[in-house]
Amino acid sequence: MARLPATTAQLRVLHQSFHDCLMEGEVSAAGFHWTFRWFFDRGELTVEPSLGRALIQDALFRYLVRADYQLEPGGDYVFTVRARF
Repeated sequence: MARLPATTAQLRVLHQSFHDCLMEGEVSAAGFHWTFRWFFDRGELTVEPSLGRALIQDALFRYLVRADYQLEPGGDYVFTVRARF
């Protein structure tokens, strides 16, 4: 059976505000680097820059929805993207 493609992504939470329902951070994978803003009260995710955004945005969104209550500012996290970049 063929192995599914996978890329490891590293995430760092830089700022979190429960008052503003916002989390900000950085994510990188396979030589790409992005910053993100996650408005968890309305499920809105912005990822910059646009270069390679399509590669990470859906996987990052799913990870944040699943793990956002466990993430803390200053923390480094790893998740797997089911695609090869």
